Amino acid sequence: MTLRKIAVSILLAGVAITASNASNITGRGASFPAPVYVDWSQAYFKATGNKVTYTGTGSGDGIKSINKQLVDFGGSDEPLKADKLSEGKLSMFPAIVGSIVLAYNIPGVADNQLKLSEKAIAAIFSGEAKFWDDAVITADNAGVALPHQPIIVSVRADSSGTTFNFTYYLNKLDRNIFSANKKPEWKGNIVGGKGNQGVTANIQQNKYSIGYIEYSYKLKSGLPAATVQNKEGKWIKPTVASFQDAAKYAKWDKSNDFYAMIAYPKGATSYPIVAASFILVANEKAAENKEVAKFFEWAFANGDQIAANLGYVPLPDETVREINAYWQSKGMK
Repeated sequence: MTLRKIAVSILLAGVAITASNASNITGRGASFPAPVYVDWSQAYFKATGNKVTYTGTGSGDGIKSINKQLVDFGGSDEPLKADKLSEGKLSMFPAIVGSIVLAYNIPGVADNQLKLSEKAIAAIFSGEAKFWDDAVITADNAGVALPHQPIIVSVRADSSGTTFNFTYYLNKLDRNIFSANKKPEWKGNIVGGKGNQGVTANIQQNKYSIGYIEYSYKLKSGLPAATVQNKEGKWIKPTVASFQDAAKYAKWDKSNDFYAMIAYPKGATSYPIVAASFILVANEKAAENKEVAKFFEWAFANGDQIAANLGYVPLPDETVREINAYWQSKGMK
């Protein structure tokens, strides 16, 4: 055999060994973090040769899929309490922080130009405010040409962690009307869509509509989003800086599997509708869980800029250290 053939054989053998050692894991669930998980997965594959496939099907489906062990990890924007984790023999940790913005399609009204107070938001999503020129909306929008057109409210049709977090926020505005729910019974002029992508598409297709979507979908679609009133009564635009200010108040503890609701934070500069997205793994899938931990460990170390480019807020270093300790306690490292 010639030296050239020997060299080629060695190269091919090395490729074969690398391919055989590469892992292939799958996840599905929350559409809220799907854009960043997909981009992380692509960068991870380029860096390591390990393949991660994630499909944004909704948090409800993510919880069902991991409970049935149809995937290696599930994504959920609704954190599960200890009894649910114990019942399903699951472990849970946060992966990313994002924000929910109120995107709209009102001809002639530019990005951030529409200002929505807490009263206006509650009135729109309860069905109380039926037209765009309702007094509860126009009160804070002097000089904005709001028409006498019916408000079309775009919501999730599927079981949704984004909806859970948004209704958790709405509950803070009016406990008598709203309760945290993955699939509530909305009132008013409603149009439903599956996933954040479905709600985004409905807003794009329907003039005089408004809906709640994760910020990265707003960026990708180019839809305008409202300036909203926060807990301190300040007017806050949806920006990465205001999301970061809100995320500073998030508190997670590995002793309770990081269970936390972080919407409606304090702080004069905090955006009021933020949420964490969580990863669920089945304790019985020890080998797969180690691969899941490897992927997210890589993402936490190398994926901050990818997350920031999409409008997400990476987890703080102290939380990442807590997650690493949690993985070790669960035999995932």
